[in-house]
Amino acid sequence: MTTIADPRRATLYRMVMDKHVCPYGLKAKDLLQREGYTVDDRWLTTREETDAFKAENGVRTTPQTFIGGERIGGYDDVRHYFGKAVADPKATSYKPVVALFAVTAVMALAASHAAYGTPFTLRAGEWFIGFSMAVLALLKLQNIESFATMFLNYDLLAKRWVRYSYIYPFAEGLAGVLMIAGVLTWLSAPVALFIGAVGAVSVFKAVYLDRRELKCACVGGASNVPLGFLSLTENLMMIAMAVWMGSAALG
Repeated sequence: MTTIADPRRATLYRMVMDKHVCPYGLKAKDLLQREGYTVDDRWLTTREETDAFKAENGVRTTPQTFIGGERIGGYDDVRHYFGKAVADPKATSYKPVVALFAVTAVMALAASHAAYGTPFTLRAGEWFIGFSMAVLALLKLQNIESFATMFLNYDLLAKRWVRYSYIYPFAEGLAGVLMIAGVLTWLSAPVALFIGAVGAVSVFKAVYLDRRELKCACVGGASNVPLGFLSLTENLMMIAMAVWMGSAALG
């Protein structure tokens, strides 16, 4: 069996056509080169040439990598060969939410620095929640039908009034933008408080009382984010922000 210690030369067959260059072929070539392999890069430039290659080698897809005369396989197979993880597209993950909150936190710190000369201000905290709400709304609005379908699995109000699942992203986005601007607190605070409270109760019931294993619609209807602690945190953040801004406005 060929091992990584064999002479570092690989042969890669990949589709390179006038109107299509296989992205996985490019990724396979890059990975091989980063692992120190010299790549014999062989292009399949027509559909007929590609089909003939598949038939000859008994494979259904390209790219295909060969090392030491042994077929390793496609891009995921090459990753396996080098002992690298291969992502499961169906696996649940909190990464989308963590990435979103990390970026909006940096945005808030940057905005605070630009406005006040220091990133660490109370306004930065307010902007963080406002930016997060606006971006979360944007992700939902990319495919509102998909979001609404997933949201109806657990939101208590949406189950009783389906139109709420379509209103929610607009309400969240409106409240977020108004919080960023620091205007119309009389509107943004109640909206955030309402959707945050309904969301928190819905998530708590679905996850902690009913023990249901669901995907969260928080970052859009196509996400694999599990409904759970981070979903509840999102809603609690909206409630806290609404209470904070409402108190500040009244004070």
